[in-house]
Amino acid sequence: MPAIVMSLLPEAAQDLLGPPAAEQPRDERWDLGVIEGRFVEISGEGASAALTSAFGLVVDAQERGENVAWVSARSDGFYPPDAAAGGVDLGALPVVIAPGLGVAGRAVTHLLRSGAFGLLVLDLGGDADVPSPLQSRLAGLAQHHGTALLCLTEKPSEAPSIGSLVSLRAEARREVAPDGTFRCSLTVLKDKRRGPGANFIEVCHGPAGLR
Repeated sequence: MPAIVMSLLPEAAQDLLGPPAAEQPRDERWDLGVIEGRFVEISGEGASAALTSAFGLVVDAQERGENVAWVSARSDGFYPPDAAAGGVDLGALPVVIAPGLGVAGRAVTHLLRSGAFGLLVLDLGGDADVPSPLQSRLAGLAQHHGTALLCLTEKPSEAPSIGSLVSLRAEARREVAPDGTFRCSLTVLKDKRRGPGANFIEVCHGPAGLR
């Protein structure tokens, strides 16, 4: 396995919340089983709950014994201490910082072709113009190997998904509760298997000092 490369920018931590508050019910369970073998997009604007939702899947995959990798097409990244506080095993999470979508797309293609990963995260940020040939290749490989391919994008809910081959798209939001916790929600905008409208809700504790 190549050396792990991380870009550490603490300001990116504003989007990453800590472990769930105890005994908080959810409408449905957001886990790896929902997106296994699918091409998925989570979008949000500003300090959304997109990273929180993504790392919930990372933890779930690691607990199932699946290999996970994170590929970023932008120069910044998540804040590792907060990811670790949320239960992520950083020692088992290869992170690739790629200079742009083209290189990131090739990296994800190679990882998918290996068939060794249960979950691959592609952090696109605002650079979400994914060419159709790349979409087709990634979606086909994800389905063939049963790998969950999760793309993270920054945009409003009314903006279109990154492509017609996206199997599920959800919008991530967070709201501050009076007790200082955060209500993190995922609203499914598109789902080719079950239809849109599903809600996944979780209450989380934020990193120290986050308001």
